Amino acid sequence: MSAVKKKAAAKKAPAKKTQPSSAGAPKKHRIYGMSFASIYPLYIQKVERKGRTKSELDQVIAWLTGYEGASLQRVLETRIDLETFFNEAQLNPKASLITGVVCGVRLEELTDPLMRNIRYLDKLVDELARGKKMSSILRE
Repeated sequence: MSAVKKKAAAKKAPAKKTQPSSAGAPKKHRIYGMSFASIYPLYIQKVERKGRTKSELDQVIAWLTGYEGASLQRVLETRIDLETFFNEAQLNPKASLITGVVCGVRLEELTDPLMRNIRYLDKLVDELARGKKMSSILRE
């Protein structure tokens, strides 16, 4: 098939329709259903590659979410999803001081609280991996 015919066929093809979720509610982002336990090892790898430690990562997670020690271990063992993880978290009141860009999105512009919390954690992990001082990461 020539390039001209391919372009013509592409123009004639109907646009893909997305299936609405039940009762017309907006479709949830797929990351919300991912387990924290599946993401945690990736965070560990990221910070350790840059010379930081798992205990520093755990300190950052505890600061943001309140999960530490046994409660963090429970989260990992039960494999709760990110939505539940953040819904049950005791978010640090200073979390709103976390600003900047993660994955090309400015944190201050995120309107979905769950996505904002997920990106807050991503931003803190990025800062840890970049070698920022712990006092700066923890907004002290």
